[in-house]
Amino acid sequence: MLPTNCLLAPGFFRRSLDEFKRFAMLGMPPVLYYSLLMFVVPSAATTLESIRVPMNPYHLLDFTNPETITLCKTMSDADMGGFSKVSLDQVPATASEPAHVRFYGNISIDLPPNRPHIQRSGYAAWRNKDRGPTLFGKSLWDVDPYMFLALRVKSDGRKYFVNVQTESIVYTDIHQHRLYSRTPGEWETVLLKWSDFVRTNHGEVVEPQSEMMTQKVRTLGIGLTDRVPGPFDLCIANMWATNRLQDGDTHREES
Repeated sequence: MLPTNCLLAPGFFRRSLDEFKRFAMLGMPPVLYYSLLMFVVPSAATTLESIRVPMNPYHLLDFTNPETITLCKTMSDADMGGFSKVSLDQVPATASEPAHVRFYGNISIDLPPNRPHIQRSGYAAWRNKDRGPTLFGKSLWDVDPYMFLALRVKSDGRKYFVNVQTESIVYTDIHQHRLYSRTPGEWETVLLKWSDFVRTNHGEVVEPQSEMMTQKVRTLGIGLTDRVPGPFDLCIANMWATNRLQDGDTHREES
């Protein structure tokens, strides 16, 4: 059997190496790690958190690396004929700012002509693309040993939401949390508890709620759905999982 081009690609081996590094952080071999995930019932007494709680950050999307933006894509109502504009651009570091991506554009709530089935418009978003495979299978983030998602951002104060997709049974489910800014126009670090995210589907809250599959996070992103016409501008330098309550000028948001 010959390996496919996908498996031979340099990114495949780099992702696999990243997995090995993560296992080393948790202090166990890969075989034992996956055996625990398959056969141990997740609970406070039996998950990997009870074995070792990592204190180092687990970087998920680090936009100080200019390659990270190539792994992301944008979306807006323009995909179905709307008129909102969205861009995601890399901004190099300066003496006063870190390297980051700028998520910006203009929201329009005008409905597309000749499409009567479309009743709402006015949104923009971005997320990472589905990642390629590794030696251990599909490339997913396991943030179960961590309590918070941390974001280093500079916001314009608009109503943004952080979106998380997992390997859930319902593929279109999205877990969301409001991204509040206490200092619009300034850089700040925001902590969001993974357990505070709300399960939604097509913009509606799903009942009954179910716990997020934090062992199998597929995508991360940010969206703007307030349907307020006009420009928006949000800068993101980094997104990571952490157990630390303090990391520079950090504030924690409650759901």
